[in-house]
Amino acid sequence: MSKFGELIDVNIPVLLDFFTEWNEQSTAMHPVLRDVAAALGDKAKVIKIDVEKNKELSEALRVKGLPTLIIYKDGEMKWRQSGEQDANTLIALVQSYF
Repeated sequence: MSKFGELIDVNIPVLLDFFTEWNEQSTAMHPVLRDVAAALGDKAKVIKIDVEKNKELSEALRVKGLPTLIIYKDGEMKWRQSGEQDANTLIALVQSYF
């Protein structure tokens, strides 16, 4: 969990995508997140977290539905939603925390 703290305690927005490979909606988000990361460049981080490999973290954050998308800035959760989102919506959301 200390590694997680280091990941999110930065002064740029961090978009986390909690997913599994067997969940269709999760895998549908992969190209969307690639586009978001490309559009934001180094102004934000986009990090994918496999819930199967990070069960403790997923449980601590009460991740139920997949995909679950969370935006952190300065170690604080700013936005959270489960389900698919389009690239433009995510880009605008993350940009609002620059």
